[in-house]
Amino acid sequence: MADDADTIVLDYFAGSGTTGHAVVNLNRDDGGKRTFILMEMGEYFDTVLLPRIKKVTFTPEWKDGYPKRQATAEEVDRSPRIIKYIRLESYEDALDSITFDQFGQLPGLATSDEYLLKYQLGWETKDSETFLNVAKLTDPFRYRLRVHVNGVRRERRVDLPETFNYLLGLIVRTRRTYDHHGRLYLVYRGTIRADPNQTVVVIWRATEGWTENDFARDRDFIAAESLADEADTVYVNGDSCIPGAKPVEPMFKARMFAGVNS
Repeated sequence: MADDADTIVLDYFAGSGTTGHAVVNLNRDDGGKRTFILMEMGEYFDTVLLPRIKKVTFTPEWKDGYPKRQATAEEVDRSPRIIKYIRLESYEDALDSITFDQFGQLPGLATSDEYLLKYQLGWETKDSETFLNVAKLTDPFRYRLRVHVNGVRRERRVDLPETFNYLLGLIVRTRRTYDHHGRLYLVYRGTIRADPNQTVVVIWRATEGWTENDFARDRDFIAAESLADEADTVYVNGDSCIPGAKPVEPMFKARMFAGVNS
């Protein structure tokens, strides 16, 4: 079924990850470049599936939880380079993460259905993380939501840059990090799925508490490192002095809550 060496193999009941394991082995056998997509909602995703794929990526032979040998140079060359896994926010997670700014200050309205639906959810929750609190994108690396894990509610970090890539339809060509005097920069460069000829750069950095001098330094650093060079469109989170750059926030929110085209 996977004779084509460049095919994508999909298993939407992934179980313990046997399909992914088989694809890795097949690529090692014939030098193919097959990729796989696995989907699983069972708790054993974390305890069985993901560890199995990580182990077989490292080396093909294991026993009692330990590698029997190191992978050969050829096996390394034919092994996966990146394993990306994504957790989808559930309905319960979204409800648990809704926060209310002023609930209870208007007791005459707080119990009415009209208030709850039109005012409380429309206004009092406008800055809730589950609806994308754009003000908190000034520190995108620490954005968090409350989620259910094995029946327990926990706080988990949300990968906003990766989420934005999916919403934008960005085919990532490079992902690079930079450290400028202790300030982290995460820079994606790629093309838009709907227009492969359009080059897009997305720049993320934490700008909370920045002054005018910080934004000037930010502009000069991006120019000196040529981070935005030869890009048709540049997106950047928060405020900036970067010439021609567009803010991430309006596009993020528009795409996140846009209707789905059939």
